Amino acid sequence: MTTDAPQIPEPHAEGMLDVGDGHRIHWTERGNPDGRPAVILHGGPGGGARPGHAHLFDPSAWRIVQFDQRGCGEATPHASEPTVDLSTNTTSALVGDIEQLRMHLGIDRWLVWGGSWGTTLGLTYAQAHPDSVTELLLGSVVTTTHREVEWVTRAMGRLFPDEWCRFVEFLPEDRRDGNLAVAYNELMLDPDPNVHGPAAAAWCDWEDVHVSLAYGYEPSLRYADPAFRLAFARLVTHFWGNAGFLGETELLDGAGDMTMPVYMCHGRMDVSAPADVPTALARALPNAELFIAEREGHGGPEQSAWTRSVIARLAAHPT
Repeated sequence: MTTDAPQIPEPHAEGMLDVGDGHRIHWTERGNPDGRPAVILHGGPGGGARPGHAHLFDPSAWRIVQFDQRGCGEATPHASEPTVDLSTNTTSALVGDIEQLRMHLGIDRWLVWGGSWGTTLGLTYAQAHPDSVTELLLGSVVTTTHREVEWVTRAMGRLFPDEWCRFVEFLPEDRRDGNLAVAYNELMLDPDPNVHGPAAAAWCDWEDVHVSLAYGYEPSLRYADPAFRLAFARLVTHFWGNAGFLGETELLDGAGDMTMPVYMCHGRMDVSAPADVPTALARALPNAELFIAEREGHGGPEQSAWTRSVIARLAAHPT
């Protein structure tokens, strides 16, 4: 039997980097050590680096860097640990980690690719360190505002009413009217496994629901791993409960000063992240290109194909 699935290039370098605050992040490099550098920012928060994302890049042309953000994947300490402290796990800290990694690897400037939560992180990084970024390439674009978090945890219940009722009714009655991410996070930080375990499972059940309209959707097998499930749910609710530790219009307000090329793709049917967010960004950015896949949701083959075409174009005409 033959398959068209591309082979994942093996890492040619990897290591652990001490980024401060007691955190160490795991990084890998794939592709051409002398190629154009690109860094991949994973989603979640807490999703961890996924080697499959390297398929977007031609390994003969690109030096492909991936890393696990604080608290997930092979980073230490891990957010599933019983005594986890998330106080030093913030967006500004992650931005600092990206810049430390760039300098550690001796990279002058690099393309930054982000997916989902990685788009919030990529935008924040590019606005903080514009001289480090050649281009910004974003898929399933979000800015993690209070408005967006309220949509994905509450207003979207109008589309999935039965599943949303189960999601909310898991919480104590006196915690169902406020910030649902904060309420879940408090349960998941409880040291009792009989409290944080079911809370993480209930949260991840809702995560599976709201991406279920994505092309070729299947329930995530990663949620079957209790350690992954707990770390992921703790980190998502930590960041969402604090609206990404960003001002409500901070990323949109800063978009007008971003002079590097910004390429974005998004699914019209992405109910997790409505298309008004990338549309507003595209209007504010001086040098933006936005592709909307009309029949896709939170990712899909048409968006992947468009992304590969942009990456190939950039490799052929480097800045």
